[in-house]
Amino acid sequence: MNEFSGNPFGGLDLLSSSVLVLDDRLSILFLNPAAEHFFAASSKALVGRSLTDIAAWSPTLQQALDSALQRGWSYTGQSIELRRADGEPMRVNCTVTPTEVHGARLLLELWPIEQQLKASREEQLIQQQQANRELIRNLAHEIKNPLGGLRGAAQLLEHELNNPALREYTQIIIKEADRLQDLMQRLLSPQRTMQPSPINIHEILERVRSLLTAEFPQTLTVRRDYDTSLPELVADREQLIQVVLNVARNAAQAVISTGRSDGEIILRTRAARQVTLVKRRHRLALEIQVLDNGPGIPVDIRERMFYPLVSGREGGSGLGLTLAQSFIQQHLGTIDCESRPGFTCFTIRLPLAGSNA
Repeated sequence: MNEFSGNPFGGLDLLSSSVLVLDDRLSILFLNPAAEHFFAASSKALVGRSLTDIAAWSPTLQQALDSALQRGWSYTGQSIELRRADGEPMRVNCTVTPTEVHGARLLLELWPIEQQLKASREEQLIQQQQANRELIRNLAHEIKNPLGGLRGAAQLLEHELNNPALREYTQIIIKEADRLQDLMQRLLSPQRTMQPSPINIHEILERVRSLLTAEFPQTLTVRRDYDTSLPELVADREQLIQVVLNVARNAAQAVISTGRSDGEIILRTRAARQVTLVKRRHRLALEIQVLDNGPGIPVDIRERMFYPLVSGREGGSGLGLTLAQSFIQQHLGTIDCESRPGFTCFTIRLPLAGSNA
C-alpha cells in the first residue's frame, strides 16, 4: 500500500490508462496498476525513481514536463515516442496535468496507441455483431415461413407419386428444408439465461478433450498445457463448454483437412495480469488458448470470422464462432485470434471474481 491510499489518487487505480504522479524533481510518487503493466515493473520497484530512469522520453515530452513545472501549462501529445528500460520502443498518446496535492506536482497519463486501437476495434466489432445478429434474425423470420410451405408441398407431391425413384427427390427436398429450418431456429432461439456457478476450467477443457478424441479417433493429437494453480472461475458451465468445443472443433476440422499425420491441438491455460476486458481493468484474468497447426484461417474471412453465416469450411453453418463470441461477451470477456499458415491461436480471456483493479 502506498502513501496515496485513501486519498483522491486512489481512484486512479480504476483507470485503464497508465497514470504516474510526479514530484517537482520528476520522481515517481505513485503509479496505478495499468502503469505497472505498461512499464513491466511493480509499484514497489518504481516509486521513488526518476521518470528518466524508467524510460527514454522524446524531447517534446521532456519540454512539456519542464513547462508544466515552471509555468503550470498542461500538455496533450499524440504519437509520442519512448523507450522502456528493457529496450522496447513504445508509442503513446499522453497528457501532462499540473497538480498541487500531497506534494505532487504533475499527473502524467499515457495511452498506448496499440491498446487504444485494439479497444476501438473491439467496440466496433461488438456493434457490428449486434447489427448483424439483428439482420440475420429478420432474414430468418422471412425465410422460415416459405420453408414450411416448401416442405409441405414436397410431402403432398410425394403422396401423389407412384414411382419410388421420384420419391427420392421429394425426400431430398424435405430433408434439406428440415436442415434449413433447424438453422433458422438456431438463429431465432432466444439466449438462455446464464446460470453461473464456481467451476474448474480444467474440468471444462477435459470434457472438450474427451469429446474431440471421441469424434476424431486416431486422426488428431490433443495436448494439454495447463496452469493447475489457477483459481476457480464463476461462469456458466454449459456455455463455456460450448465456446471451447466450437473453437476446438473448428481447429480439429481444419487440421484434418490438411491430411497431415502430425496434426495436433493444444489446450492451454494461463493467468493474465493487469488486463482490460470490455473497458474494465482487471488485476487477474483467466486466459484459455486453443492452438492448432492446421492451414490457418483464410485471409479473406479473418476480419469477418465472428460474423453469422461466415465459414471457411464447405458445409459449415458459420454459427460456431458467432455463438462463442456471444457467450464470452455475456461473461464480460474477450475472444480473439492470431492465424498464419501452420499456426492458429484462439485466445479467450475471462475476468476472475474480485479481480477488478
